[in-house]
Order: sequence, then C-alpha cells, then structure tokens
Amino acid sequence: MKIYREIGEIKEQFPHACVTIGNFDGVHLGHQRLFDAVKQKAFHSRGASVVITFNPHPLQVLRPGGIKLISTCEQKIELIAMSGIDALVIIPFSKEFAAMTALRFVEEILIGRIGVKQLFVGYDYAFGKGRAGDISFLRQQGDEKGFSLTVIEPYHESDILVSSTKIRELVAAGLMDETKALLGRCYQIRGEVQRGKQRGGKEIGFPTANLHIDEEDLIPRHGVYVCQVIYDGKKYGGVINIGFNPTFSENKLIAEVHIFDFNQDIYGKPIKVNLLHFLRQERKFSGIQELSAQIAHDVVEARGVLERTSRRIEGSANIL
Repeated sequence: MKIYREIGEIKEQFPHACVTIGNFDGVHLGHQRLFDAVKQKAFHSRGASVVITFNPHPLQVLRPGGIKLISTCEQKIELIAMSGIDALVIIPFSKEFAAMTALRFVEEILIGRIGVKQLFVGYDYAFGKGRAGDISFLRQQGDEKGFSLTVIEPYHESDILVSSTKIRELVAAGLMDETKALLGRCYQIRGEVQRGKQRGGKEIGFPTANLHIDEEDLIPRHGVYVCQVIYDGKKYGGVINIGFNPTFSENKLIAEVHIFDFNQDIYGKPIKVNLLHFLRQERKFSGIQELSAQIAHDVVEARGVLERTSRRIEGSANIL
C-alpha cells in the first residue's frame, strides 16, 4: 500500500480512482465492509482503490478532549494496509483545513488531486465546513462532475449496529468479547515497557512489564484482564491490571502485564497487548501476601480462559 501523508505528495491522479473518505477509527467490521466494496469496484474497473483519512482525528482539533480513539494513527495505517487497499491518503487536519468548504474539497482534492471516478461513503457521512458535504450534496456533485456515488448501508453484528461510538462504549465497560465481535479482532493496547517500582517479581512473586497509559486515550474499565502479549513476533498468554494500584496507594494510571512463561529483559522494548476477557475489578488488598494470593488465583483462571480460547480457535477459521 502506498501512503501519502500530504496532498502535495500526490503527483498524478490515480487510474480510475475508486475512493472512500472517513475517519475510520478502529477500522471495524463496518469500515472493512466499505473497503471491500471499494476494492471490488477497483478490481472490476482496473482502477486504484484509495482511502482518504485525517490525522489527527477532526474532533481532537475541533473539540479537544471530546473523543477517545480506539486506534492510534499507526494502528489505523497497519489495519488499512492489511485490508488490501492500494493507496492511503492521510490529510493533516487543522482548524484551517476545517474551514474548507465541501465544494472546494470535491473540486480541488477529490477531482483535482485524486481523480475520483467512483466514490463510496458510509450511510451517515458528511464533511466540509458545517458538514455541508452530505449524501445529497455528493450525489449532486457526482451527477454534475462525472463521478458515481455508492452509499454503504449500516452494518449490524448480532443485531448491534457496528460503529466506533458503540465500540468505545464496550471498551469502557470492559466487554471484550462484544468488542471483538464488532472490531473483527481483539482490542489492543501497545507501548514501550517502562521501569516501574520493580516490586512485582521481588516482593509479590509475579514480575510485570509496565506500560504507560495516557488518560486522554480510550481507557478500558479498570481491573484485571486475561490477555495475549505480542513481543518480537511471538505470542504469550498473560494477565494485565489496568488502574491505579490502590494496594500501594499510587495515583498514576498504569497497565502492568504479567507474561506467562517469559523471562526476557524487555525494558524499553515495544509490546502489543490484546485484551481477551475481563476477570475482576481492581481493589485494594490488606498487603502483599493477600495481593500475591489473588494474583496466583488470577493466573490460574486466566490460563483456563486461554486454554478454552485456544480450543475454540483450533476448531474454527478465526484467529486472535
């Protein structure tokens, strides 16, 4: 997939461009369905499949603090690349860009730069100053300027509307099975392993890898989860606690991961953590002994969940 991080990087129009526009936060099953329609049309017309998105998310600029993102820009790029799209155009979003009219966007970017021939949008999509670029506007522009418009209808999974808003609600509630059903994969957090108090292995008996979590990010429900850790291309089971570590009266939000059957030095190294199942709420223990006993119980329970999950995967085409 070719990535363009500025409109100016596009030196010539794409051949018979089949295009979709959106924020695509999370790249969930609804987004993937939209991409499939774009790819199919591009294949049959021998054209290029093109996704246009924005960074940062428009609401981060227009309403700072008003949105918690499911995926980072890096994750979004990875997921769109995995979908098989030919080209990704990432438009830097600013207040100046937000002032651009929908008409100017169509004429200068969609037609002038991209060379759109087929445009695909979600059923509720609108863009441009005052969100004037709605379905009706795009249909009229297509009729006047020679491109077709296809509107992708809402997609439901088990009678639940698949949307970024719904997925944010599920993550915040710690409902990881339901989240996975709408994303088509596990919800994932990632980061570099930091040095913590180092009491996990020495005092408690369960060494942990610590990840910093920004409170501005989408934070899952505080508590303990069964997880899958991905490091250096390999996958390991584990348990992760997300919260403020009340037993030690700390006030810094952190994620502490105990990785099963693992003893490598990974300070400063990047890891990815898939959240599989919520085990229990975070709570304050009377001391290290009680905390250690509870973690031992969590580990046993988590290993059971991982074993059952593994058996389900072996019996189906799904992967974590």
